[in-house]
Amino acid sequence: MKVQHLGDADHILVTAAVAEAERHTSGEIVTIVAAQSNDYDDIALVWASVIAFLAMSVIALFPEFYRGLYDRMTGGWGHDLTANQWLGTVIAVGVLKWIGVWLILLWRPLRRALTPRAIKAQRVRARAIDLFRVGTEARTVGRTGVLLYLSLTEHRADIVADEAIAAKVAPDVWGEAMAALIERVRTGQPGEGMAEAVTRMGTVLAEHFPRGSENPNELPNRLIEI
Repeated sequence: MKVQHLGDADHILVTAAVAEAERHTSGEIVTIVAAQSNDYDDIALVWASVIAFLAMSVIALFPEFYRGLYDRMTGGWGHDLTANQWLGTVIAVGVLKWIGVWLILLWRPLRRALTPRAIKAQRVRARAIDLFRVGTEARTVGRTGVLLYLSLTEHRADIVADEAIAAKVAPDVWGEAMAALIERVRTGQPGEGMAEAVTRMGTVLAEHFPRGSENPNELPNRLIEI
């Protein structure tokens, strides 16, 4: 089944923006939108492990409190736990805590909410680079391809440029394009944001890589969704 996160009007808008931007430059712009860049399964494992460790640590630090709690729960009729039984109880509590937290974090929105922003940025960047290597890198004669990647769930985007562009354009030059895109995404207008970012990218490309006498369209103008 075909994946489509944006409407047909957004596709038309972004495709037209790419075609217009490329009229003035030998650069080639590729646009990709993804629902999300990562499942963050490892984050759930880390949180479950941290909570389980903390639970066992608290019991180890305040053993008398928990022994008293055990006595109250058994009404004073419970037998004294041996060292091995006490250790087994602590481990069992840790295991139950781990399982409980892991099950709770199967709910993806909470898992993403507990993922640090820096990690999200790293995962989006890594995904953008992977897609760039597959579909954009070294696909143009002059190594003038550039990828605009948007990850909707994370509300993050990235721009990855081919060798010739990266040699002349510093990463921070794309800042205005990125800011315009993210601002529109946060207001629920990802298509308009992509189109505006493409326009600003085209301005930068036209400055450093003006259109030549021969300017074949080497990469697709259409918005790609995955």
